[in-house]
Amino acid sequence: MAFYCSTTWGLLFTLLLEVVVCISGRVGLGSRLYANSNQAWVSDNNTFAFGFAPTDSGSQDDRYQLGIWFADLPGDRTLAWSAYLNSPVTKNAILELDRTGNLVLTDGRTTAWTSNTTGAVVESAELLENGNLVLYTTDQTVAWQSFAHPSDTLLPGQTLTTSMELTSSWLPSLGGGYYTLKMLQEPTSLSLALTYNLPLDPYNLSMEAQSNYSYWATPEFSNVTGDVVAVVGEAGSFGVVYGGDSAGAVYVYKNDNDRGELSSAGNKTNRPAVLRRLILETNGNLRLYRWDNDVNGSRQWVPEWAAVSNPCDIAGVCGNGICNLDRTKTNASCDCLPGSATGGQDFRCTMNSSYTGKSCRGPVSDRNRTDSFKIETVNQTNYYFQESAVIANYSDIPTVSKCGDACLSDCECVASVYGLNQESPYCWVLRSLEFGGFEDSGSTMFVKVQSNGSTGRESNHTGMSSSTRAKVLVLPIVLSMLVLIGLLCSLLYIYVHKKRSLKRALNNSLIVSGAPLSFNFRDLQNRTNHFSELLGTGGFGSVYKGTLGDGTLIAVKKLDRMLPHGEREFVTEVNTIGSMHHMNLVRLRGYCSEGLQRLLVYEFMKNGSLDKWLFPSHKTRKRLLEWPTRFQIAVGTAQGIAYFHEQCRNRIIHCDIKPENILLDENFCPKVSDFGLAKLMGREHSQVVTMVRGTRGYLAPEWISNRPVTVKADVYSYGMLLLEIVGGRRNLDMSYDANDFFFPGWAFKGMQNGDVIKVADRRLEGLVDEDEVLRALKVGFWCIQDDVSMRPSMSEVVMMLEGSVEVNEPPMPQSVLELIEEGLDHVYKAMKREVNQFSSFTMTNKTSQPSSRATCSYSTMSPR
Repeated sequence: MAFYCSTTWGLLFTLLLEVVVCISGRVGLGSRLYANSNQAWVSDNNTFAFGFAPTDSGSQDDRYQLGIWFADLPGDRTLAWSAYLNSPVTKNAILELDRTGNLVLTDGRTTAWTSNTTGAVVESAELLENGNLVLYTTDQTVAWQSFAHPSDTLLPGQTLTTSMELTSSWLPSLGGGYYTLKMLQEPTSLSLALTYNLPLDPYNLSMEAQSNYSYWATPEFSNVTGDVVAVVGEAGSFGVVYGGDSAGAVYVYKNDNDRGELSSAGNKTNRPAVLRRLILETNGNLRLYRWDNDVNGSRQWVPEWAAVSNPCDIAGVCGNGICNLDRTKTNASCDCLPGSATGGQDFRCTMNSSYTGKSCRGPVSDRNRTDSFKIETVNQTNYYFQESAVIANYSDIPTVSKCGDACLSDCECVASVYGLNQESPYCWVLRSLEFGGFEDSGSTMFVKVQSNGSTGRESNHTGMSSSTRAKVLVLPIVLSMLVLIGLLCSLLYIYVHKKRSLKRALNNSLIVSGAPLSFNFRDLQNRTNHFSELLGTGGFGSVYKGTLGDGTLIAVKKLDRMLPHGEREFVTEVNTIGSMHHMNLVRLRGYCSEGLQRLLVYEFMKNGSLDKWLFPSHKTRKRLLEWPTRFQIAVGTAQGIAYFHEQCRNRIIHCDIKPENILLDENFCPKVSDFGLAKLMGREHSQVVTMVRGTRGYLAPEWISNRPVTVKADVYSYGMLLLEIVGGRRNLDMSYDANDFFFPGWAFKGMQNGDVIKVADRRLEGLVDEDEVLRALKVGFWCIQDDVSMRPSMSEVVMMLEGSVEVNEPPMPQSVLELIEEGLDHVYKAMKREVNQFSSFTMTNKTSQPSSRATCSYSTMSPR
């Protein structure tokens, strides 16, 4: 039976005595709590209380929040659970366990919150010693409990299941509500993660899928059979438990006093020995607190653990602004980006989006105008963003300023970020700024803002004079006439221009049946939307995405630094290249030779280049090629190279066989790109990246030793490519240690030891054809022999890979042997010291012995 008690609290030196009327034990139907009478339901031992807690809402009127707090902590009403009302209630609010078994909170005539348990045959309610408010049915089963509806706090013994989440407080006095703690479910695994959530825009229905960003997560756990919950243990540890058994516990934080007793057993009836709470704070950090009765003579909550030690590692802590640490590296301040300002009660930076995408919404002819905008540079700054915010990522922009130019020239772009990743430059072009930035000495941010003189002007027609109205009427008429005259002149110019172009084409026509089509420059401008969507840049020019009249996607390459070819010579060479057709070569669909403009039109490859699938990165880590697909790519690439080596009238040396120049169509059929361009562009434009002596990326040794360059140089490059296809990593990767950074040496040892499964890409987890892996490794090492005569031809490579020719055991290549004998540790340290000094050089073929009418092409990018 319920009974009543009275408890005094407050400071003794004041004359005010505040009395809280307490009701412990179970309460029956019809029981009420009044906000203005300091009533509360408490647990049996007075550990927790449930009722109305006053808030500091900034209003003159008294405001209250319905919740559960620690009842016997002097001067402290920290909430352990809250109903998360849209707004605090007034002193007239009433909570009632009504006759239908529903817990209802009313404020005047408004229903502010309800437990939705009408019809569940609820008989009573009770606040347990662990802080759980429970509604019991007539057969004593639980119809509703606060532990199943957590707010921002997790108490010891309370479980957070895959269907629950903690949400940071969003009381008006505190702001927040932007962060959640929840399980992120994957097909075969899950992880516990902190996520920053943007307020949803009701007018943007597509925003929900891209409105959150996970900035902290535990390692992935195997999704085993049984319940998977996060829990704070009685000993003060925090972790994930499988099936309620402490043997299946994975600790996120382990207290020194924990003896391995973390489990999901809840609803303890006894008072906890130490009061603890895990709270998702309004600043986005997850922190575990312990109540200490003696901290330098005072009683207070003491933090035991925090998920994030650097406050700037929390996305959105400054809105979309930049977080800056002080000298102590513990406190942070916020700076808003150019074009944004603070707003609201929590002083978070928000973007002034009045201009965002403005040029994209205008006429097509104005979409690439940059005079209305300028770029503001924010030094030493990086940014959090999702994949959906990325317009493009360029890895070959050589200077910082060009990354800003890439944003300025794209109508959708609002900012771009430049930096270095393991000495390789990157430039992310972004369409939105939402999750905030942070200090990063290796990055620079470029923000697009409106130019000073480009603000819009609004007309005020109120009280307009008659003369002004006359001007308003005359101006559109004059403009219309000017537009009409301009249109007539344009039509006349187009007619004359087309007539002259037709005459010139008839006089200089070198097009044969099946050769590439001839486009005029203006036509390609329109088909690429004025070259607005950049796919890549490199040594020979830039590549843009376009569309033909029938909807077929194309990649248009604008060539620059041309050799002094005349128009006739250029068309002749393009027709020669375009007449070569093979399923493993990228098809040249057309060209443009007009004035100084030289452009090539390729078929568009949906799956991009092979390197994006072989080498995992932050944005491509989920891409994985299964072994059968890899092997078919290796065979198809070899067939394509063999075609232009051995089956063409004029043999072609590619000179740049590497994953970036192997493109994949929608069926992952490989196609070699950029063959034959050196005949048009000149080999002196080639740039290569140096590595260490004896192993210069994909370059054959004869390039360095000034020996004649033949098609066997491509065989060497293909061998290095084949090893990368097998291993799923770069042949030279400084992210590994001194023993493993040089993959060919490590792979050769694995092949000799008969352990080829370990040589294969570890992400495949051994799901490979061992015979095919061994065959590919042998072929690869035959291809990279230093002696040109020992390397097979590409047609022999195809037969060896297909199994129609037996592959003998290859010797270790001399350059690989010399590198190993010199000492990998010594070379590793030397590379670490000199990698910046020898980042790149320009190379010209100085051999005086041409190789059988061969042309050689090189490019650092491909049509995508």
